[in-house]
Amino acid sequence: MASEPPRPNIAAGDHKGYMEYALEQARLSPPAPTKFCVGAVLVDADKNEILSTGYSLELPENTHAEQCCFIKVAQKHNLPEERIGEVLPRNTVLYTTMEPCNKRLSGNKTCVERILRLNGAIKVIYVGINEPEKFVGENVGRKRLEDAGVVVTFVEGMQDRILEASTAGH
Repeated sequence: MASEPPRPNIAAGDHKGYMEYALEQARLSPPAPTKFCVGAVLVDADKNEILSTGYSLELPENTHAEQCCFIKVAQKHNLPEERIGEVLPRNTVLYTTMEPCNKRLSGNKTCVERILRLNGAIKVIYVGINEPEKFVGENVGRKRLEDAGVVVTFVEGMQDRILEASTAGH
């Protein structure tokens, strides 16, 4: 695994700062007309420490941003991805530029399923924008997450920039 670039110093609770960092990740995703460019950052909110980052197609096999974050944690701890809930800190927070997907045309597990199978390891998700209805129609993932006790909060004021980055290549 390549060494990670230096991470920014973002103040605790600076949700816009973390979303800006997630947006930087999204911009690393290769643009294409058939997908969104999404960025994600997994944070230990107690220590204000970035645990991992990810962006769409960063890793092989049609990976989504959240999935890349989870795979990196799994690799670091030598665990299968579905068991990372055992090693994630108590107050792990996910920042993602676009709400987690609830339907995938590729047949891969959705990001909502990946989050829910961690059995409460991620209780708070900060989101930049709703998923545009271009590929899968209405995304009911937010409701599924909230019904499972996950708090989903939108970070306001960045929607236009996030949408522009997300739809690069469209």
